Amino acid sequence: MNSYLFLGSIAIYLIGAVSALIFNKKNRLCTDASFLSASIASILGIIFSFSVLSGNTFNYVSQGSTLLSYGFYVDKLSAFFILIISITGFAVSVYSTGYVTEYFGKKNIGYLGFLYNIFILSMVLVVSANNAVMFLIVWELMSIISYLLVMYEHEKKETRKAGFIYIVMTHIGTGFIILSFLILASSTGSFNFETFRAGGSALPPYLKDLAFIFALIGFGTKAGIVPLHIWLPYAHPAAPSNVSALMSGVMIKTAIFMLIRVFFDFLGAGVAWWGIILLIIASISALLGVMYALMEHDMKRLLAYHSVENIGIILIGVGVSMIFMASGHPDLAAFGLIAGLYHTINHAVFKSLLFMGAGSIIFSTHTRNIEEYGGLIKKMPWTALFFLIGAISISALPPFNGFVSEWLTFQAQLLSINLSDNITKILVLFSGAGLALTSALAAACFVKAFGVSFLALPRSSHAEHSKEVPVSMLIGMFLLSSMCIILGVMPFYFIKIIDSISAPLAGVSIISRMNFDYSIAAISSSTPATISTIWIAILVFVVLPLPIIMYLLLSRTPAAKYETWGCGQPVSTGRNEYTATAFSKPIRMWFGGIFRPHREIQTTYSDSPFFKEKVIFESDIEPVFEKYLYNPVTWVVVTLSRFMRIIQTGYIQTYLLYILITLVIALIYVGSGG
Repeated sequence: MNSYLFLGSIAIYLIGAVSALIFNKKNRLCTDASFLSASIASILGIIFSFSVLSGNTFNYVSQGSTLLSYGFYVDKLSAFFILIISITGFAVSVYSTGYVTEYFGKKNIGYLGFLYNIFILSMVLVVSANNAVMFLIVWELMSIISYLLVMYEHEKKETRKAGFIYIVMTHIGTGFIILSFLILASSTGSFNFETFRAGGSALPPYLKDLAFIFALIGFGTKAGIVPLHIWLPYAHPAAPSNVSALMSGVMIKTAIFMLIRVFFDFLGAGVAWWGIILLIIASISALLGVMYALMEHDMKRLLAYHSVENIGIILIGVGVSMIFMASGHPDLAAFGLIAGLYHTINHAVFKSLLFMGAGSIIFSTHTRNIEEYGGLIKKMPWTALFFLIGAISISALPPFNGFVSEWLTFQAQLLSINLSDNITKILVLFSGAGLALTSALAAACFVKAFGVSFLALPRSSHAEHSKEVPVSMLIGMFLLSSMCIILGVMPFYFIKIIDSISAPLAGVSIISRMNFDYSIAAISSSTPATISTIWIAILVFVVLPLPIIMYLLLSRTPAAKYETWGCGQPVSTGRNEYTATAFSKPIRMWFGGIFRPHREIQTTYSDSPFFKEKVIFESDIEPVFEKYLYNPVTWVVVTLSRFMRIIQTGYIQTYLLYILITLVIALIYVGSGG
């Protein structure tokens, strides 16, 4: 049955891709055929995932040579990520049937539908591959297809720049992945992942360290950890919003999947400094990601930086788990891994929802600039509701899903009091303080994003003439909004599933030691910290609305309405409203040493020098990583390339001379007995 589901899902993705090309000239038919196929394939993927998670492991191995053989192996870890891909893919596919109408008559819809189906298929194959060569082929397919999707609006200069940065960074990462796999293959004698599992933990320590470092750089580039995150704020805004939802919500999770696979499954995760390094990088990524998000006024760039933040939060749980693993606490390691995996699915859900919400705003207003929004809650009430749910979820407020996984991560960090090494204990606790600051800044960022965008009065004609998006887009957002609530209110059901995933990796199941009387509890020798999500849900959805309901029922006297007081200034326009720039300025000043802000003020006077006619204020922050890391590296590469051009004459005679010289040197070396 699993074979039929898995292969059927692959077949339908391919049918959707081919259908998009066949019906290329008929936009509506092409859209329905391609995205309906993706929806059906995603449903099969969901069913298949739950089948494997219930205990039916799927394994298919081809007959062939060791190098060229291919196979698919789906254990519970793979099935969990296929579930994430399929749930998100289904919601985004439904959303896309309305979203892509924006491109009717402007762009090639068949091309988009073809790439979209192959993109989701490539992600499924990445987490299913059971051979290093097969994995690299589908990994490269995923990278190239996602690059083509980023370049969909290639006529824009910023899109071409984003695509170039993305393709360069992803191939640098692939190079390090190949090095990590070559180390494992050279020591185990095979490129099959089964041999990596069997022999990876027995590698000499220096080879294990190299494999760890190369894998961290290679997969960390795709995940977007600092300082390898440089491509995210360029690529995600450039891509169509439905693609951005998949890239940010799902694609970068394939890197998380492989990091867990390599660290725990292949290498054994038994080295303490691995976990410490990962924890430090993850904590920095989480904090810097949210800080840079606060400075952004481009809605999609803001969300892209939040992907950096949340990848950091996920890897904090994984890093803490590795530290516990190396310290002889497999039960605590399992708890940290559960926290990381739970935040993985939570982030996929609420980040895809937020990108869909951002896509809906852009669909209606035709701008990504938050400063040009305002008053959208009256124009787009359903979009506002769904975006608010996503904003509350990513801000880790109860009873939504982001709160649960961050609460588990906090508890995992606090459980470091069980460690014997004081330095490691202090590092983990400091990372907990960093996570607390990250959560607070995330809440501030989405107060800005939601408040400035949806409340008050329209600030531009774009916002003034906006309207609600098509029903299919609302249905897609509704599906993920529901998941935000379900994952937040009923986490115990999902944690039971995740425990079955972490148990083989950590070596122990902890589900029997966790409190599930409608609460989440950390395992500890002392009294566990608990919090009841059911009671929080009752408080938020039942108790808090009671005063409002009573007021509406009991109030009989009509309230007098007056114009809002605006300090003597008219309030009929958006000129006096609080801007996103003003909202984030205090934080920009507090962290000025990191942001290195720059501002420029241009003043235009009327006939009299005492009366200002117009003041233009521009403020930006210094791109630290580009200026001090990537630009110097780029300069070195360009300089070396110019030097190499000296020998690239373009004449075949010169190249024949090079060959002759090389042969002479080789003959001299062989003749001398070297």
